[in-house]
Amino acid sequence: MGLPDKYEPSDFSQEKKLKRAGFFRDMTSQNVSSGLISSTLVMTGPAIIILQAASAGGFTDQQTINWMFAVYFFGGIFGILMPLLFRIPITGGHSITGVAFLATVTAQFTYPQLIGGYVMSGLLILLVGMSGLFTKIIKWVPKEVIAAMLGGLVAGYVVQLVSAVKVLPIVGVAAVVSFFICTKYMKRLPPVMVAVVVAFIALFLTQDLVPAKGIPFFLPTLQMPEFTLMGLLTLALPLAMLILSNDAAPGIGALESSNFKPPIRKIISWSGVFSVIASFFGGQSANIAGMMTAICSGPDSGPRSKRYMASVVSGIVILLFGIFAWKIVPFIQSLPQAFVSMLAGFALIAVLHSSLQMGFSGNRYRLSALTAFIVTMSNVSFLHISAPVWGLVFGAVVARVIENKDVG
Repeated sequence: MGLPDKYEPSDFSQEKKLKRAGFFRDMTSQNVSSGLISSTLVMTGPAIIILQAASAGGFTDQQTINWMFAVYFFGGIFGILMPLLFRIPITGGHSITGVAFLATVTAQFTYPQLIGGYVMSGLLILLVGMSGLFTKIIKWVPKEVIAAMLGGLVAGYVVQLVSAVKVLPIVGVAAVVSFFICTKYMKRLPPVMVAVVVAFIALFLTQDLVPAKGIPFFLPTLQMPEFTLMGLLTLALPLAMLILSNDAAPGIGALESSNFKPPIRKIISWSGVFSVIASFFGGQSANIAGMMTAICSGPDSGPRSKRYMASVVSGIVILLFGIFAWKIVPFIQSLPQAFVSMLAGFALIAVLHSSLQMGFSGNRYRLSALTAFIVTMSNVSFLHISAPVWGLVFGAVVARVIENKDVG
């Protein structure tokens, strides 16, 4: 009877080897491709907006590096841990709309007051997650309405692909042609990844990219917050609402649309925890990322059981970006805006297709789905609540009141 105990260390070692092998076996060209595209999306435009917001607020180089490090490093850790824990593509990043909002208000606060606002915003998100309020809201909305909302959200990005091709015709045509050729003849290669690689090659061959001025390196340091009532009302509250509506809602909606069962309360709560940690290093948030989760959970990420690896790959890349942002940002600033729009368009084609298919393929919630799609696509915010959340609300109300469907 003592024999099995004798071999327990060996059995444990074998189990660890099997888990490690399973981890690498789940890595495919498709989920790696989606992870790289997802991380590219958050490392291009948003990084430039951060630099613009830092400039508007009169930040020092040290404060700017702190900001870049915090949102990408801790967003990357979030994006590695969450998918590994739950085995679903919960993708980490930071709030792009949050940065755009901060670009308009950084000059109105001192730096310590901004840090205090970030801390309070993270705590508000944590409270929403722990209360379970967000879970109740999402479960009140039909999946068809969620899918239509996601479709309305990404449609604008995909449509920009057309104008991007017009601005960069050689790059755009080469990328589009390679995408269709790969879709028809090379089933094993991810068409989006092929299109992106071809686009980069064409860009380097046809454009003279002049890197922007370099940023000196500083070690990230802890920042001291200053808490004010004005910071709570005009900074923390709007920022928390933007993160919940523009990132958490679309991200969780994307997971629901792909038939995953996301642990909503834990996702929101951990987004709050990581945002608080990031705030002490000068970053506004580290949370589930809406568009990135949509990319990593979509059909282009391969078999559904392995899509979580796309989020892990994305998390690793943006974590490294956070560490080396001071060196990489000048290159990103040299990329044409049309090229960045082109990358986003290609990345979200499959998400748009699957969302429209799920939202409108049946007759059950056709009017509700259309309502959510139109309201979301309007991109109109009201009371600091973004169009995607209003789309979910109005879509669910139409489903319950007009179409008389039970969505509970």
